[in-house]
Amino acid sequence: MPAPLAGFERELAFPLRAACIDVGSNALRFAAAEFAAPDQLRVIGQERAPVRLGHDVFLTGRLTAGGMDAAAAALASFWARMSELDVAVYRAVATSAVRESSNGDDFVARVRDQVGLDLEVISGSEEARLVHAAVRRAVPLAGGEWTVVDVGGGSVEVLLVDDSGILWSESHTMGSVRLLEELSETGEEPGRFRRLLEEYTATLRLPLAAHARHPQGFIATGGNAEALAELGGVPLVAGGGPSSLPVETLRSIIERLSHLSYRQRVDELGLREDRADVILPAALVYERLAGLSGATGIIVPGVGIKEGVLYDLVEAVTTQQAHADRRDQELNAALLSVGRRYMFDEGHARQVARLSLSLFDQLRELHGLDESDRRILQAAAWLHDIGAYISYKRHHKHSMYLITQSELPGFSAAQVGLVATVARYHRKSDPGPQHQEFAVLKPAEQRRVLALAAILRLADALDREHSARVRSVTVEAQRGKALLRIEGKGDLLLEKWSLKRKSGLFERVFERELRVRNGGER
Repeated sequence: MPAPLAGFERELAFPLRAACIDVGSNALRFAAAEFAAPDQLRVIGQERAPVRLGHDVFLTGRLTAGGMDAAAAALASFWARMSELDVAVYRAVATSAVRESSNGDDFVARVRDQVGLDLEVISGSEEARLVHAAVRRAVPLAGGEWTVVDVGGGSVEVLLVDDSGILWSESHTMGSVRLLEELSETGEEPGRFRRLLEEYTATLRLPLAAHARHPQGFIATGGNAEALAELGGVPLVAGGGPSSLPVETLRSIIERLSHLSYRQRVDELGLREDRADVILPAALVYERLAGLSGATGIIVPGVGIKEGVLYDLVEAVTTQQAHADRRDQELNAALLSVGRRYMFDEGHARQVARLSLSLFDQLRELHGLDESDRRILQAAAWLHDIGAYISYKRHHKHSMYLITQSELPGFSAAQVGLVATVARYHRKSDPGPQHQEFAVLKPAEQRRVLALAAILRLADALDREHSARVRSVTVEAQRGKALLRIEGKGDLLLEKWSLKRKSGLFERVFERELRVRNGGER
């Protein structure tokens, strides 16, 4: 049987068959491909199930029983298809509809128990990362920066990217299905609906960075972008590279769509029934953002989240170290973007992150934590001081709030919560049952927070004056004590003093007395 990504700890060899499932707000999609190399794929199977999970979620906040039944049946069909195609590894992701539903966890559990499929609910920032993974293989991004917009059923992901990664990204809750469900009324006159959509999408903004950087081009992904390109007379050609849709042509399409009823769009334009109603909201989002970016043309590469999942999945199971390095670079870039948004001390954040990860790696046998915990520490170390943007006083608590309101690529909502909690405890009181944010955690999560916060406190102490005087730190766990040696500029007296003041949590969690020495001391 196919195995989920999480089940692989060894590298696989080519040729390799992989599959992805995208549980979106407007439909469920399946794609399987055979890879001869990390970037060389041949699609061997594709299916689409028109199950609109977002229909009720965006109005009531819950997945309906009928929607879950239909989705589970489609996923069971996809699962059987994977076995028929001899797929070795897969990744199944769910986006806005499941992510925002109050009973999404129940649906995920049902899919696991009844279908046997591991379904992963991903954040908007992870959607953005996967879109970039597909786009960078379809469009030559070297030599410039590009705006990428992915309009899904429930959200809009806006990215500024280059060939190295995502420079910033934002997620807007303004997808095509969401707009349709929130703004349309049965039998509503098409022209009035268009005007309402225009007013609503007028609230979309691009970050100031987009205007300052003058991106080289505007890239649109998603099924609606591809349908609009075909309506504009620039259909996608398999293997022939991306298409370019003039913005003026898009405006003409919007004008035409706004004067056609739903049935006319199906009969006269040949649109699918589950595309005909959402294509106008999507078109207005693309037109709005293209106008803000100053673009005259829209590049439609014909790829999206499902291709990004496939490429990312195969890279993960065939070149694990290279994939880990890329994910690490992408995470650092995302954390840097969040930090700069709150005008943090970048040099201090880099230093604390570097020292935190060094301590984590050296203390593996003592703390017994895994790579996901290392990433939580990495994020907390980068962002532990961003609360000073609000006020230095109680900035640890402000940091916790700002992090919980941020999306971090590759992190679930629960993991973002752990990042925020670890950052909150980089100073002041130790975590304890008197703190609600700590008390609500499960015992295993409390142990993780305690260990990671203890390490973060040491790393922060080693850069108390934000001067990056410590070049390296080594730590050796011994019976009843932990010997920590530091090397750097000067006598490092202030750093030693700070370590003694902030070592209490470390000593309590790891049951070791912390002893500090200069590099050559015994």
